[in-house]
Amino acid sequence: MQKALIGKKIGMTQIFDEKGNVVPVTVVEAGPCVVSMKKTVETDGYEAIQLGFGDMKPHKVTKPMQGHFNKANVAPKKVLKEFRFDDINAYNVGDIVKADTFTEGEKVDVTGTSKGKGYAGVIKRWNFGRLKETHGSGPVARHGGSMGACSSPSRVWKGKKMAGHLGAEKVTVKNLTVVKVDAENNLIAIKGAIPGSNGGYVVIKDIKA
Repeated sequence: MQKALIGKKIGMTQIFDEKGNVVPVTVVEAGPCVVSMKKTVETDGYEAIQLGFGDMKPHKVTKPMQGHFNKANVAPKKVLKEFRFDDINAYNVGDIVKADTFTEGEKVDVTGTSKGKGYAGVIKRWNFGRLKETHGSGPVARHGGSMGACSSPSRVWKGKKMAGHLGAEKVTVKNLTVVKVDAENNLIAIKGAIPGSNGGYVVIKDIKA
């Protein structure tokens, strides 16, 4: 069965395995998530489930979303994500999906929004080289340099690596290992780093999802 969870990144720490080795992990508050919608081929043209995570005060929900939650008979949620699974028969509207849906040793993909770093130059953004900071090089030691264009094509190609906004984009880190699952406190410890800052929302999926 394909499975997924929405969670909140708590932060990084380290734990010891059975052999006494230190394992760096990221702790995620994973779930509980509620199935707020179920899409089928007959009604929507494809199969998917919608999960909701994070309680939200009812007076902060718009009227259209209030109707959506009332139809599913679930409490308002801050984050809604849709997951296309090959088989959704195991899920029903109103079902609660908890952290124990994943097991220790399982491989997962984690998707989140990377940290925003604002406007960055080509060295920080694209790992460009630089000029020697000696006399005569001028104030262009960290500039991007020539665009490579002359009379043809007389413009800068789309996608050219230049200075610009860095970070704050969707990033997926694949094939991470679930080290520990605390079902009582809805916590999952994942080996290594995952995208985003502490407190950011992430999606955990098994590698088949």
